[in-house]
Amino acid sequence: MPVQKINDAIFLIDLKPADFENFIASYVLKGEKTAIIETGPTLTVPNLLKGLEEINVKPDEIDFVMVSHIHLDHGGGAGTLLEHLPNAKLIVHPRGIPHLENPQTLWVQARKALGKIVDFYGKPQPIPKDRMIPAENNMQLDLGDEIRIQIIETLGHASHHISFFEKSNKILFPGDTAGIYIRSLDVIVPTTPPLLVLHMILDSIEKLKKLEPKKLCYTHFGLADDALRKLDTYANQLKLWASIIKQGLKNGENLERIRERIIEEDSAVRKALPYIKNHPIMSRGIILQNIEGFIAYFKKFQK
Repeated sequence: MPVQKINDAIFLIDLKPADFENFIASYVLKGEKTAIIETGPTLTVPNLLKGLEEINVKPDEIDFVMVSHIHLDHGGGAGTLLEHLPNAKLIVHPRGIPHLENPQTLWVQARKALGKIVDFYGKPQPIPKDRMIPAENNMQLDLGDEIRIQIIETLGHASHHISFFEKSNKILFPGDTAGIYIRSLDVIVPTTPPLLVLHMILDSIEKLKKLEPKKLCYTHFGLADDALRKLDTYANQLKLWASIIKQGLKNGENLERIRERIIEEDSAVRKALPYIKNHPIMSRGIILQNIEGFIAYFKKFQK
């Protein structure tokens, strides 16, 4: 299922990194103008271009590309993609612009943090500064045909994170601010890389709830109903992890023991564990990486 029709104006393209389905999505919004939300990584750009062809969108018809943040799985492919889209501008948080203009540091940091996972993603290519538009909180983008996008600054997962709200249909594109959604299980799993800033992401979730979205379009992965409940679920999950990890640190527990306690106490993670173990990317230590994100937060903000 490389392409899914969300409604008459919005389409999901499964980017299929390393041919693995249902992990990274791009969304195409078609009004009088056309926009793409999330490019995915460099190595999946050919799949995105094939998806555009499938929905009869020509590369020169794309006006805007928007990325929630510049991590490789969300915006790493932006430079390569823009080489194929002659008329498109990239909308990105202003803190992300220098790193996309010269992505060498981004690549080095990603390789250090992710290890061999970057081999699924590929190296980001530089983007000319004049092809990028700095996003502002509450920026409005009217694509015509009643497709109106509001940009919301949603910090916490990253210092350069934004989310997108399609106002007419009340569909929210939260990037990583709402976690990872495993559709087949209807569960959410945290994504909290070092440095997670817990109080900021909880504030960001509250900001998104005030929009009263009806549906969520997750980058990881897909369409979900009951948006407000899922945002609440994720906020409560983050609070649960924070409590477990903080108590574990107080008790002198090692990472593996903290991981065991999270699996014991978080029913969603427990339900998702077989899926995670068989996933080519998530199986490479996502739970421990998430724990390290919380630990980095406690060390920096709660000394």
